Amino acid sequence: MAKHQDDSTAPESAPISAVQMTSTVTFRDTLYTSRTVILPDGRTLAVAKAQVSVDGTDDVALKCLKAHAEFEQLKE
Repeated sequence: MAKHQDDSTAPESAPISAVQMTSTVTFRDTLYTSRTVILPDGRTLAVAKAQVSVDGTDDVALKCLKAHAEFEQLKE
């Protein structure tokens, strides 16, 4: 005979938290198909197949790529 399970001993489900979705911003390199871009803070970005993607919250990378005439932001 099956025993009745008491719900008070069942593990409680964790509350559902809001998932933060980080967006990725992609730029097209209009001059080179591959190169390394050095950011003002010393980090590097790799251009591959004439594209480079950065996190949408990376202000340093976004500012640098938007200010550079050889990069154009792709619409997603």
